[in-house]
Amino acid sequence: MLFLLGYGKTNQAIADKFSPCYIFDDNFKEVSKDSKGNTLLPSNQLKDYLEKYPNAQIITSPGIPPQNPMIKLSQPISEYDFFASTMPFSVWISGTNGKTTTTQMLTHLLQNKGALSGGNIGTPLANLNPKAPLWILETSSFTIHYTNIARPNLYLLLPITQDHISWHGNYESYIADKLKPLLSMKDKEIAIIPQSLQSHSFCQKTLAKLFFYSDSQSLAKQFFLDLNKITFKEPFLLDAILALSATRILFNEVDYDLLNSFKIGAHKIEEFFDSQNRLWVDDSKGTNLDATMEAIKRYQNKALHLILGGDDKGADLTPLFKLIEKCQITLYAIGSNTQKIALLAKDHHIPCFPCHTLETAVQKIHKHHTQQSVAMLSPAAASLDQFSSYKERGDKFKVYVQSL
Repeated sequence: MLFLLGYGKTNQAIADKFSPCYIFDDNFKEVSKDSKGNTLLPSNQLKDYLEKYPNAQIITSPGIPPQNPMIKLSQPISEYDFFASTMPFSVWISGTNGKTTTTQMLTHLLQNKGALSGGNIGTPLANLNPKAPLWILETSSFTIHYTNIARPNLYLLLPITQDHISWHGNYESYIADKLKPLLSMKDKEIAIIPQSLQSHSFCQKTLAKLFFYSDSQSLAKQFFLDLNKITFKEPFLLDAILALSATRILFNEVDYDLLNSFKIGAHKIEEFFDSQNRLWVDDSKGTNLDATMEAIKRYQNKALHLILGGDDKGADLTPLFKLIEKCQITLYAIGSNTQKIALLAKDHHIPCFPCHTLETAVQKIHKHHTQQSVAMLSPAAASLDQFSSYKERGDKFKVYVQSL
C-alpha cells in the first residue's frame, strides 16, 4: 500500500504511475477519487489509515515542512529514496542559488551522453527513464531532508546563504541538510563544496573525495579551466565552471563552445528596455538575499531603482542592506514584508517607497527612471504571498513595464 503526503507535481507523477494510491493533502476537504482510481483524503484522516495499514509505504512531497502534523504522525521517505533502487549514475546539484542554471548547463553539455535532468528543475523522478546512463538532478534541501537511502555519485554544491529558515528551523539545520548527502557517499565518489564549509563535521566524516572552492577563479584553477574562454559573467560564471568541472571529472572533456551556446533562462538578471529606451531587469528568480546581492553587484556603479519584497521566509536581511547602503540605490518595497523593508531602510538611511504591490512600484519608478539609471525587480523573497510563482511575478513585471 502506497501513501502519498501532499499532491504536488512530484506525488502526482508517482500516483499516475503507481495507482491506486492513498493521497493525503491539507487542501482535500472530503474523500474522493481521481481519474486514475487514487483515493484523495483530508490530511486529518491519515492517523486512522496508518492504524488500518501499518505497513504502508509513505512518500512525502518535498515542500511539506517537518512540523506538519502528517510528518509527525508518520515516517515518510523522499521521492529520491523511493526510486533509489532504480536510480542510475546520478549527479546532484544543490545550493542556495544557481541550482537550476547549473543543472541546465550540465545537461546541455552532456545531452550527447544521454543525460536526463529532473528533480527540482521540474521533471519528477517518476517521469525519468531509469535506463538512461545518467541523471542530473537539481536537488532541494527539502528533498535532502527526507532522503536517507539514495545518494549522488557526484555532488555539486553551490554557495549557501540564509534561505528557507522558517522551514528548516534555523540556518545550521539548513546547512546540515545541504551537506547530508556527503554522509552516504562512497570512496572514490566526488563532491565539490564551498570552502566556507570545509570545517563542518559532515565534511570530516565523508568517504567521498572533496574539492573545495572559494570563488570561480579557485575552482577553475583546480580543474584547469581557462576563464578567458567562457563568455558568462557572474553570477552565472560559477554555474558554468561547476558544469565544466563535472564534465572534466566524468569524461575528462571540456567543451567551451558548447557551453557558450547555452542560453540563460527567463527571470534571471534578464535585461529589457521600455519604449523610452530605459533599462529594466527582471530578476524575479532572485528569491533570497544572496541572489539579490549578486544582482546588485552587476549594477553597483549605476543609479539603481530596486524593487524588493515578498515572503522572505524569516531571513535576516541585514547583510543585504549593508551592501545597499554602499550603493546608489532607491528601494521600492512590495509584498508581505513591506513594513520590514521600510524599517530597515530607515535604519540604514536608504531612500525607500513602501509600494506594497508590484504594479504600484513600477508606476513609482516610472517617475524617476532615466536612460542613465537601472530599474530592477530582484525581491530577495519568495513570491507566494502575492503570486503563484516567481515566473508569474516576473511576467507581470514585464507587462506593467511595457504598458507604461
